[in-house]
Amino acid sequence: MAADQSPLSDIPVRLSKAELRSMLRLVRLTYALSRQEQYRQLVLPQLPEVARFDPRHASLMMGYDFHLTDAGPRLIEVNTNAGGGYLAWLAQARLTKQPPDPLPHRLTRRLLHSFNQEWMAFAGTDRPLKTVAIVDEEPEKQPLYPEMQAFRTWLEGQGLAVQIAAPQDLQADADGVYCQGQPVDLIYNRHCDFFLETEPLAGVRAAYLAGSVCLSPNPFTYGLLADKRRMIIWSDEQVLTSLGVVGKDRDLLLEVVPPSRLLADCNPEQVWQQRKNLVFKPVTRFGSRGVLMGKSITRNRFGQQDPATTLVQDLVPAGLTEGEGGTFKTDLRLFVYRDRLLGLAARLYQGQVTNLRTEGGGFAPILLH
Repeated sequence: MAADQSPLSDIPVRLSKAELRSMLRLVRLTYALSRQEQYRQLVLPQLPEVARFDPRHASLMMGYDFHLTDAGPRLIEVNTNAGGGYLAWLAQARLTKQPPDPLPHRLTRRLLHSFNQEWMAFAGTDRPLKTVAIVDEEPEKQPLYPEMQAFRTWLEGQGLAVQIAAPQDLQADADGVYCQGQPVDLIYNRHCDFFLETEPLAGVRAAYLAGSVCLSPNPFTYGLLADKRRMIIWSDEQVLTSLGVVGKDRDLLLEVVPPSRLLADCNPEQVWQQRKNLVFKPVTRFGSRGVLMGKSITRNRFGQQDPATTLVQDLVPAGLTEGEGGTFKTDLRLFVYRDRLLGLAARLYQGQVTNLRTEGGGFAPILLH
């Protein structure tokens, strides 16, 4: 994938080591919570059946998104199908004048370890991982399709057989998943139907629940960590205390996670009066889709929000980065496997929400200081 084909920015983003440590602590705390039985008992009844099935493994390429404020980083959302890791490396390579391809040895070692760990946790045997399908909805039309191609090339270099496929390209049922007649060991899931609810994913769902394919990321991890309702728990002091999260750990979560609640649990008139300092997020959608800024929401649109599925969150404005082309809003993404850092990304944009279309914006290099 050539760098000039990618949404990359040459404007560096500054990140302090102290800010990075806070973000990493947040990742490790939330991951530890997701492993706790009491936390699971609190969360799982809220989820559909497919998300209550424990596949016994984690999720590849998790993403934790943050805004940087004068008071430190603030968590915006968690993703289980986080893209952009390869583009982040390309942006960093342009800053340091490194050859953009191949990926650096340290990163490839971490990535390969995560794929192998997923497979071993799933398979429970020493049989090596052989076949991977990178699956998304109409992958060739996705903005990050070049990244999927880069992952395919890299994985093939590790001796794996790899296909990029749409769900309709798979032959899948409870007995297993096949692509072009070949059995698939592991699906690297880039699809945004997190609970496998749409008809094209019915066969994958059957194979996943039967334990006949390793699906990563998967609905179980999504429900425990990336469902936006989890931020209600992480920003509630009483709930955290009941879960045994106390002292500095509780303080960090309450500091980094913006206060969040369901609209159903709020006084609508009070929320309307406070709307300019709030953001409204549908809990069942991904990224910035359906997100409404309180300062611009109309009374009619406010009344149309489903109280049971609308997250009300204190607004944390994006940090700002100055560069050629003006002032850019900035967010940071940590790519992790379980609670281990895989890489960092910065994204520069203008407008209401993160996008890859702003001239001069895109994935940007990070200056750690």
